[in-house]
Amino acid sequence: MRTYTPTPADTERRWHIIDAEGAVLGRIATEAAHLLRGKHKPTWAPHFDGGDHVVVVNASALAIGPRKLADKTYYRHSGYPGGIRSESLAHLLARDPERVVRLAVRGMLPKGPLGRRQLKRLRVYGGPEHPHIAQQPELRARPTRARERRAAT
Repeated sequence: MRTYTPTPADTERRWHIIDAEGAVLGRIATEAAHLLRGKHKPTWAPHFDGGDHVVVVNASALAIGPRKLADKTYYRHSGYPGGIRSESLAHLLARDPERVVRLAVRGMLPKGPLGRRQLKRLRVYGGPEHPHIAQQPELRARPTRARERRAAT
């Protein structure tokens, strides 16, 4: 029997909405990366881009602890000597909350052309509104902690 290899004709891209209000950044990022890679589909292959579109709303309302806000630092470099810049999570979240989510998801995708192509299907918005109503996106249930699942049962 031959190994099944998915083709672009086999993929059906759907749209998903993830509401980040009151959610932990890492849990939102892993859920988004999972959907972008297509790992929730039976036709998943590590070398194939068969993922879906993901819209993250309310990125400015993430639940991040005060210690993480102060201690986590993002770095970027201009390419020139002495051109390194640093910024705390608290400052970046206040300035550009979409970038915080995008950087977290980017770190969970493959490095290289495949990951860059998958990241193009991520849309992040700081507020609850988004312009993708026409695509009829389905709302994903927010990932919860095991502690919260046990308390709900």
